Amino acid sequence: MRILAISGSLQAESSNRTLLGIAAALAPIGVELRGFEGIRELPHFDPDLDRPEALPAPVERWRRALSQSDALLIASPEYGHSLPGVVKNSIEWTISSGELRQKIVAITAAVPGPERGRLGLKALRDTLASVDATIVGGEPIAKGPSFESEIGALVQALIDTAVHRRTTR
Repeated sequence: MRILAISGSLQAESSNRTLLGIAAALAPIGVELRGFEGIRELPHFDPDLDRPEALPAPVERWRRALSQSDALLIASPEYGHSLPGVVKNSIEWTISSGELRQKIVAITAAVPGPERGRLGLKALRDTLASVDATIVGGEPIAKGPSFESEIGALVQALIDTAVHRRTTR
């Protein structure tokens, strides 16, 4: 099983990148959870570029990575009570091509306290609903003693949902 992971934060030492690193370390044998750094290279969504003869190479790489994955894990901070523009932009690049349609997507945010990050996750959930993604999770994960176990539980829920999807199709 292949799980693609993206961080909504471009900051090198962000808590959400740390969360994804822990998730990769907790992935069981037989599950490849790998990060995708290319969303920072995506140009602003432009329908005029969304044609085979004009499609930018970073968009091709993004779409290919999604197509080759069984599921997606997004760890994203809340910016301005919403999701980061880079995450919204990456989703917009899949609207016409459909890589996220029915894709199983786990969403979370690494936060300093459990009351933080909820508006950003709601905006992310709403945006993913527009592309008909299947959403797993959706709660922020607060840094603290249960941080790693909550990440592990989210990864397992993502795997379980992907396995169930495979067996029912």
